[in-house]
Amino acid sequence: MAHVNVGILYSRIRQDEKLLLNELRERDHEVTKIDVRKQQFNIEDAPEIFDDVDIVVDRCLATSRSVYATKFVEAYGIPVVNGPETAEICADKVKNSLALVEAGVPTPNTDVAFTKDAAMESIEAFGYPCVLKPVVGSWGRLMAKIDSKDAAEAILEHKETLGHYEHKIFYVQEFVDKPGRDIRVLATDGEPVAAMVRESEHWLTNAAKGADTDTFELDDRALELVEKASDSVGGGLLGIDLMEVGEDADGNPEDYTVHEVNHTVEFKALSEVTDVDVPAKVVDWLETKVEEEAEAGEVSA
Repeated sequence: MAHVNVGILYSRIRQDEKLLLNELRERDHEVTKIDVRKQQFNIEDAPEIFDDVDIVVDRCLATSRSVYATKFVEAYGIPVVNGPETAEICADKVKNSLALVEAGVPTPNTDVAFTKDAAMESIEAFGYPCVLKPVVGSWGRLMAKIDSKDAAEAILEHKETLGHYEHKIFYVQEFVDKPGRDIRVLATDGEPVAAMVRESEHWLTNAAKGADTDTFELDDRALELVEKASDSVGGGLLGIDLMEVGEDADGNPEDYTVHEVNHTVEFKALSEVTDVDVPAKVVDWLETKVEEEAEAGEVSA
């Protein structure tokens, strides 16, 4: 396709961004790097750095920067992936869970409470172990597997004394007895690029926490849930996390539950374990998005 100008919103260039930048440059696309730490976003006039940019890719580390920066880009009339609506749903575990349920996607049963006493009732109802998560956060940070009433009381007391209002929203979730691993799928508008398992003896199996990774072949049910989960948050370049539930006579999962959809997805670990050229597939998709936007503009004109 014709060369395009791809804007990259970022606050730090990690290996993931380097992989993406290298692929774009190998195809002779122009890249405009936009460091949101140094940029001002005017409510009326787009900054000059956005001149001639055909599409913007959000790679901000901080959720708050993602949401607000992409709101401005969208207001400037520039296509952006992922958009602010998708970012807002994915960044908030409550919104994420509600979106999955509304779309008919199986997801762990969850209570949200606003006081320590109400949260304690939810924990007791779920039984031990259960899980307490922050409503905003990634990489498995500040999550707690609660194994006893004493632990629950201590953790809730601690959270209640923390200053930010988000710590006073208690997101209590059933504990899913997964087989020591979960599945991360990188998808573009619901179409899987590649998938991997993340395996660990720890109950948290995030690659960021040192989990072992390997490739994973998605079956028809997993493919169906990936598409539905993507649609539930508005589509885009997403990381969809599934857990296997149950096991049939052949050792295959009876079903899956989707516990999260991630909007600023990392793919370095996935690139290292799969034979799929992940950055190339992502850039293929970006080129398609630009073509679709151009065709839509021609039709509306």
